[in-house]
Amino acid sequence: MRRKFKIAVLAGVIAAAGTIAFVPREVSGNEGKASAPAAPQVPVAEVIVRTIAPSTDFTGFLAAPKSVELRSRVGGAVDAVSVPEGSLVRKGQQLFQIDPRPFQVALDTATAQLRQAEALAGQAQADFDRAHRLVSTGAVSRKSYDDAVSARNASQAQVQVAKAAIAAARLDLSYARITAPISGRVDRVLVTEGNLVSGGAAGAATLLTTIVSIDPVHVYFDIDEATYLNAVRHARPDAGGKPALPVAVGLTTDRGFPYSGTLDFVANQIDRSTGTIRARAVIPNPDGQLAPGLFARARLATGGERPAILVDDQAVGTDQGKNYVLVVGKDNLAQYRAVELGQMEEGLRVINTGLQGGDRIVIKGLVRPGMAVTPRVVPMQQAAASEARQ
Repeated sequence: MRRKFKIAVLAGVIAAAGTIAFVPREVSGNEGKASAPAAPQVPVAEVIVRTIAPSTDFTGFLAAPKSVELRSRVGGAVDAVSVPEGSLVRKGQQLFQIDPRPFQVALDTATAQLRQAEALAGQAQADFDRAHRLVSTGAVSRKSYDDAVSARNASQAQVQVAKAAIAAARLDLSYARITAPISGRVDRVLVTEGNLVSGGAAGAATLLTTIVSIDPVHVYFDIDEATYLNAVRHARPDAGGKPALPVAVGLTTDRGFPYSGTLDFVANQIDRSTGTIRARAVIPNPDGQLAPGLFARARLATGGERPAILVDDQAVGTDQGKNYVLVVGKDNLAQYRAVELGQMEEGLRVINTGLQGGDRIVIKGLVRPGMAVTPRVVPMQQAAASEARQ
């Protein structure tokens, strides 16, 4: 009986040992399968090498080179208004007409006074001639001769005064017809027919409307100190006749920089509070689509053309304040590569340092440095375009 019990206990121990040995073999097999997953498939593109001119982007605004507050130089009643509100006007085009009759009356009066002064001057000249012939013979006293000279000179001065009065009256009459002093776009009318307006000094004269020039337009923006020291001061418009730097301009709704111009002004000192200097570019605007006051993006060329590396901006990652991309190297392993970023160029990011022609980079995906990947080759331009549409 005791022998049978020992045999049963021994059999149970053997069975238990077999079970324990079996389980680890099964678990170790599963762990081996999990440690070798398939390499993820990610979009990979070769960097683009393109010749571009280095540039820096700034934010600014458009301004009109000329702006006029149109005021009346003479007072009177407004007879007619022919202002095409919000439209273009040319220099010399009539916009307002003030009642000219009072000024015509003043001109006629001045003309009559000139005739009177000329008649008196003629009589004074005759008296002088007579006294001049007789004074040598003693028939006319020396005092009478001096009186004739004085009367002649005074009458001649009166003629000049009358002529000046005619010129002033004729000028006031011309001011009754108010024309555009510059070509540009006119604002709304502030005074309509039948109203009385004041003339004279700017503070007292009635404001009629405003006009701003539109072709060309100016773009004002502030250049940082580093850009000024590296590029702008060597190409100032007044520096020995050197050509001005090219500037490309785009509005907030524009893709890229469709408008071209040149830098034509740089201020004479750096603003110490901001560390910038004010600059201005001149942009042709023949169709009048650019309106003063609009915000604008200005791209200032800061050097000559050079080869540059361009990549899709979404391929650039950030780690502890440093920019990097993942380069697909040997055996399709993702390699960390630190890069220095430049400006955007036609939807692609310029890489100043860190990459070279022929490098292939991961566009996007959950990939870590050192991870094996399965490249899905795509063109860099198409990758950028598809991302922009999304």
